[in-house]
Amino acid sequence: MPRKKRVFKRDIQKDLKFDDIVVERLIGTIMRDGKKTLARKVVYKCFENLSERFKDDPVKVFKKALSNVKPSVEVKSRRVGGATYQVPVEVAAERRLSLALRWLKKSATDRSGKTFVEKLQSEIGDALENRGGAIKQKETVHRMAEANKAFAHFRW
Repeated sequence: MPRKKRVFKRDIQKDLKFDDIVVERLIGTIMRDGKKTLARKVVYKCFENLSERFKDDPVKVFKKALSNVKPSVEVKSRRVGGATYQVPVEVAAERRLSLALRWLKKSATDRSGKTFVEKLQSEIGDALENRGGAIKQKETVHRMAEANKAFAHFRW
């Protein structure tokens, strides 16, 4: 018997400038208090800076950085006979992207710097070179999954 109602996925439109769904997802993740226009300005300015810094298409640079941040496994809590186990499970593609975007935003926010545009730009740059807060987060999640490999047989 299912516990929750089925969640219907919304259709996400491509963003205006780069005609890409992933960029629109980034804009949605960065948006605060429904101010999407402001989030768009931040992302587009960041991408401008990225194209100057890496002399390449900013969407390609962003997607490469994002693929470095995406986790492949995570742990989920599973109750078995009074005890709760952290069971390692593979991450679905959609969740993988959502986690990566969330971690990029959080790591950029936690960074010290002047403007959010600069923070986001340097976090994406660091993710491209496999360092930075978002990569640390991914490694932590992977380490936890590795440590709890013994409970993999509780997978559902």
